[in-house]
This record gives sequence, structure tokens and C-alpha cells, in this order.
Amino acid sequence: MPWGVEPGAPEELQKQVAALGARTPAVEADLSDSAVPAQLFDSVECELGNVTALVLCHCESVDSGLLDTTVESFDLHFAVNARATWLLIREYGRRFRGQHGSGRIVSLTSDHTAGNLPYGASKGAMDRITLATAAEFAHLGVTCNAINPGPTDTGWMTEEQKGTPGPRPRLLN
Repeated sequence: MPWGVEPGAPEELQKQVAALGARTPAVEADLSDSAVPAQLFDSVECELGNVTALVLCHCESVDSGLLDTTVESFDLHFAVNARATWLLIREYGRRFRGQHGSGRIVSLTSDHTAGNLPYGASKGAMDRITLATAAEFAHLGVTCNAINPGPTDTGWMTEEQKGTPGPRPRLLN
């Protein structure tokens, strides 16, 4: 993102999660590479064992609209936001060995499209993939939800945008 990264954020998040009794391996990965989801699961399973919960909060996001989005940018948005979602969920389903009813998939999505077409369109695909998963993984007892929290300031919002009410959070299941 243009505003950069928050120094120490991954380590701080790991510390907070550990304080709650959970273990989290830090794995940096390029989700535009279709081989990465299987590699992520290999790495995490090696360190933690069977994965029973999958939280999808990754994204590619470059502001552009209908007329100024490049084909390369559009393709990258879909590779990261849609295809990687499908591949991660597919890998989860192939490897899931938890008790019936113990599995969870949560996808954080968005419906922001105006001036951000490739992001919004690819996040729309993400929530549709998650909804399809709910039906297709029902036999595993895996609960799947797509959550749209509405505008969330991760450093991109202006003071004017912060003062403007946005859409209410929606839970799609």
C-alpha cells in the first residue's frame, strides 16, 4: 500500500494471538503464484498439524476504474483475490481432518467497486466462492461465512472519508 507497512505488525499480532493461547506461524507468500496455497498448507501443517480454521483476509488493491484499469492489474487482482481464495479453500477441503462440525472458513470481503473496479469485482468473486463452499463442504461440517465489514481504515482513509458513514457490515452465509 502507498502508506507502507506498520513496522513490527506481524510480530505484534503473533504476540497477541499467543497471549490468547494460539500458535501462529508467520509465513510470507505471493498469492499470485498458484503453487503457493499448497505450499502454505505444507508449511503450516508441518509446524501446527491439521488446519481446522481458515481466515481469508488477503487482497490486491490498486485504485482504478473501468477506463484506467490495465489488463495486467485486473488479472493480478483476480489471481490474488479470487483464484487464491479458491485454491486456499480447495486445499483446506482436501486436507481437512477435523471432527465433523469443527471446521471454520471466514472470508473478509468488500463491495467497494466505484473507482476500484478490479478490487471490488475480485472481492465479489471471493464471497461467491465462499458461499459455494458452504454448500459443498456441508458434508464435512465446515461452517463458511463471508463477512463484509464495510469501510475499514487501514491507513487509506482521509479525514473526510472517516466522517462519512459507510454501509453497515453484512454477514453472507
